[in-house]
Amino acid sequence: MAGGTVTHVSGNVLDHLPPRSILGPFALVTSLFFLWGFAYGLLDVLNAHFQEVLHITKLQSTGLQVAYFGIGYFAFSPLAGEILRRKGYKFTIIMGLCFYSTGAILFWPCAKFSETGNHKAIFGGFVVCTAVIACGLAALETSANSYITVLPGCKPEGAAFRLQFSQSFNGIASFAGPFIASKYFFSGSNANNLNNVQWVYLAVAGMGATIATAFAFIKLPETSEAELAEQSRKSAALAGTNDRTTGPFYKQYRVLFGFVAQFLYVGAQVNVATFFINYVYETLEWPKAKASNFLSYSLIIFTVSRFVGTAILSVVDAELVVGIWATMCCLFTVLVSTLHGSSAMAALMLIFFFEAPLFPCIYVVSTQRMGQHTRRASAILIAAVGGGAVFPPIQGAIADRYGTHRSYGLAAPAFAYIACFGFYLWWHHGGNWRRAADLPDSGPSSPDVERASDSELQKADEKALEDIHVDTIPRR
Repeated sequence: MAGGTVTHVSGNVLDHLPPRSILGPFALVTSLFFLWGFAYGLLDVLNAHFQEVLHITKLQSTGLQVAYFGIGYFAFSPLAGEILRRKGYKFTIIMGLCFYSTGAILFWPCAKFSETGNHKAIFGGFVVCTAVIACGLAALETSANSYITVLPGCKPEGAAFRLQFSQSFNGIASFAGPFIASKYFFSGSNANNLNNVQWVYLAVAGMGATIATAFAFIKLPETSEAELAEQSRKSAALAGTNDRTTGPFYKQYRVLFGFVAQFLYVGAQVNVATFFINYVYETLEWPKAKASNFLSYSLIIFTVSRFVGTAILSVVDAELVVGIWATMCCLFTVLVSTLHGSSAMAALMLIFFFEAPLFPCIYVVSTQRMGQHTRRASAILIAAVGGGAVFPPIQGAIADRYGTHRSYGLAAPAFAYIACFGFYLWWHHGGNWRRAADLPDSGPSSPDVERASDSELQKADEKALEDIHVDTIPRR
């Protein structure tokens, strides 16, 4: 989103869950996925609400997305990655939670003075607050996604399953945000003011501070990059293949292609959600409160699809999932931009179903088996979330001139590239719809590496894990 990828679960699913000794840290890190899902869910509703209350255009309202994805993710993620490499997971997570809570607290004065101040200045304040929150979330995503992928005491082939499972709680929070907003932002006397925004974000700040305190007192076992590099080297040696993760980072081409795929995916996903309320309001002429409810329903579909994706990854290769699911997203995006009425609405909601498993799958197939480059690769893939800053202003400009309906066609080429990325990796690694392990190569750039058998690679992984000391966590 290099070594090869182990992209789906084989054998007993329970073998790929964390051992009992690390269930506490696993659960606490998984709670972070809920935090940024909730923040993202609120963002889309605020986008439409600010247009109404502060009298700004669709294009101007995308300043929230630019701050959130551009400043927070694209600009700050590489810095967060370097901090992660030097200070470790615990420090980076607590730092991210501090940024998150601080940005949420700053929403209070902005909302408090929204009725008396200059609307554009007030909106600028909200943009700054959003940027601070996003910097915190970038640090959390860089840490949490990487930690779940290389969880101490767990086999590498369970990475896609674990990350898809943890990301499912992100989906739960994503529909909780719009649901709360539809009840408290768009209803009754709050339809034309920002009074309740301040209380929601003060609660968010309290939640972030509570989780930061929990992290301060818990022991968080880590797998160092040196240990990951040694595991990659031993796996390659035992399987009789070349370990190319020892080369410079700029030659890890699978990560670079994965960055492009993730960048386009997030941009397309943000586009689909950001203008959802505008699309429904203009196409079906529903009230915005009702449109916000349907955004919540769509995000429920998104969440259910994450859990469905977890089950699918127990039998199907993640690279193939990326190819097929992105193809379906491309198809339904075209339908959304061409159809009208209830059929267009159905196509729009189906995009949420098929896009849900893509982010964690792209992340895993792009970063797995990166050895000494693991944390830097994680930062690059999270920086790709900056795609959410590029696409909304383009779609906003198209929507202002040609209508929201036509603007949805912008996401189709992005999903097409992602489909090609997934299908190419799947074909390059043998074209098997189900396998125990993949070749530890450097991805699309290394078709010349001799392929070992699946059983040899799985045995090599297990042997490498046995030989490497991962903190003091006993393995079951």
